[in-house]
Amino acid sequence: MPRLWNETIEAHRRDVRDAILETTMKLVADEGLRSATMSRIAEETGIGRATLYKYFPDVDAILVTWHGRHVTAHLEQLATIRERTADPGARLDAVLAAYAQIVHGMSRHGFGAEFSALVHRDEQVAEPRRQLHGLVRDVLADAAAAGHVRDDTAADELATYCLHALAAAGDLPSHAAVERLVALTLAGLAPRRVTT
Repeated sequence: MPRLWNETIEAHRRDVRDAILETTMKLVADEGLRSATMSRIAEETGIGRATLYKYFPDVDAILVTWHGRHVTAHLEQLATIRERTADPGARLDAVLAAYAQIVHGMSRHGFGAEFSALVHRDEQVAEPRRQLHGLVRDVLADAAAAGHVRDDTAADELATYCLHALAAAGDLPSHAAVERLVALTLAGLAPRRVTT
C-alpha cells in the first residue's frame, strides 16, 4: 500500500479513537459514570457498536485510556513548572499547588471517587504514579538541600506524605480551600526549629 494511504488510514483511526474518548468523557462529566455505556458512546460518537468494539473492548478500557493520556499531560505540566522555576522553595510551592489544582479539577468535572477507583486499579497507572512520585521527590530533595524543607525525613517519605495529603483536594469545595490545603501541606514540610 502507498505510504500516503497508510498515513491517511492511521489518521482516520486516531480521529475515531479521539472522538470515542472525548465523547465518553463528556458523557461522564455531564451525566455521571453510569451514563457511559457502549451503546450510548457509539450513538453519541456517530459510529456503529461493531466499530466501537474494534477500538475498545469495554467502557473501562476507554476510561483507562483517557486517564492515561491525561496523566501524561499532567506530568508534562508539572515537569514544565519544575523546569521554569529556579528557586527550590518556589519550585516546590508551584509544583504542589499545580498538583492539588489538578486533583481538584478532576473531581469537579464529574471524575470523583468511583471514577478514580476504576482507573487507578489498572497497572497502566503504576508507571505514571512512579514518575509523579519521583518528580515530587526530586523537587523536595532540592528544596531540602536549599534549607526550605526539613532534612530529618527522606525525600521519598516526604513525597508520599505530599501526594497523599494533596489527594484530599478532590474533596474540597473551592480553589481557596485547595490553596489552604497546599499551605497546610507545606507547613508540614517546614524545617525543624532548633530550640536551645
